[in-house]
Amino acid sequence: MADSIGERVRALLPTDRTHREVAASVEMTPDAFSRSLSGQRGFSAIEVARIAIYLGVDVHYLITGEGDPLRLRMVARHDFDLATGRHQVSGASGDQDVLDDVALAYRQVSNAALSSSRIPSRVTDVSDALGEGFVRPFISRLEERLGVDVVRLPGLSTSYSFTLSGRGVILVPADGNWFRQNWSLAHELGHLSQGHTDPETSGSERDRHEEAANAFAAELLLPEAQMRARGWAESTVEALADAIWERGISTSALANRLRSLHIPVPRVVEEWRNQPTQRLIRQHWDHDQFSDPVTRRMEDAATRRFPLALQQAHVTLIARGVLPKATLAWMLGVPESTLEIDEPAPSAPMSADALTSALGL
Repeated sequence: MADSIGERVRALLPTDRTHREVAASVEMTPDAFSRSLSGQRGFSAIEVARIAIYLGVDVHYLITGEGDPLRLRMVARHDFDLATGRHQVSGASGDQDVLDDVALAYRQVSNAALSSSRIPSRVTDVSDALGEGFVRPFISRLEERLGVDVVRLPGLSTSYSFTLSGRGVILVPADGNWFRQNWSLAHELGHLSQGHTDPETSGSERDRHEEAANAFAAELLLPEAQMRARGWAESTVEALADAIWERGISTSALANRLRSLHIPVPRVVEEWRNQPTQRLIRQHWDHDQFSDPVTRRMEDAATRRFPLALQQAHVTLIARGVLPKATLAWMLGVPESTLEIDEPAPSAPMSADALTSALGL
């Protein structure tokens, strides 16, 4: 790895432009730029900033040779646009304020020793780590066994994921659609597992990342071996409803998975693939109507949530006087004035004589 700023800049310079042209672009003289590259002169702070912008890299990297641990790299679950043949996030601009607020909540506790995530790169290893029957307690298993936080908020147009200081975070919409939420969790986990956390990739590379994340989600939630071992041709509507409930996915997702594996899609699946999944469950899944687990699962998926570890980190720093209560109150969805939490006792105001003495007057 290059040892100096000049060496790192020289390694990143475009091959189709002269040093003189680059120097002009970053408002340096050719002589100063040349001497800085060779180590005969140091770059000033403003010059490093301009060069970082010109090259499209972190200032932190140019200075230290390492990636900025506090730089947030976020990816989203994209929709496929049939007209363009590309993946896109149509609601990204509307989501930005919420994403910034969540990122701030994590940046504020970046030194609070939140443990790094432990995500295997192979989907089979991820499945083993999550354990049998992980779909129903999906979020708690992600946090407890992989160290991946899940934030659920209303109003998001799609799901997102990012890594900050080694901690993986997944954001999903709070909308009651538990089967889409499960797929989004698996999809974003695929992005985190494969390191797809850089938004500066090309459009074609983002398309490949989306396809890879979808493949990861499909194998995690609907493993090929299990799909092939089951006798789908004899499936009844009751058996279909039970499979949908247990696997936590939609009838459409199941049909697509069978088709992608070249497994004949049974008629009962075709009949229900374009109908509401909730209707299938309520009408044909054998469950206790009195306790109504279907509605409770919807309520869970629609509930605003922030990870307990993140909230506890804020509580600790508030008690030390490092942070105000505003972000924690926002996470909890309550007015800051109503949040009763330990805070440092306010310091007594200094007298005029004490202030004069402290200032040396």
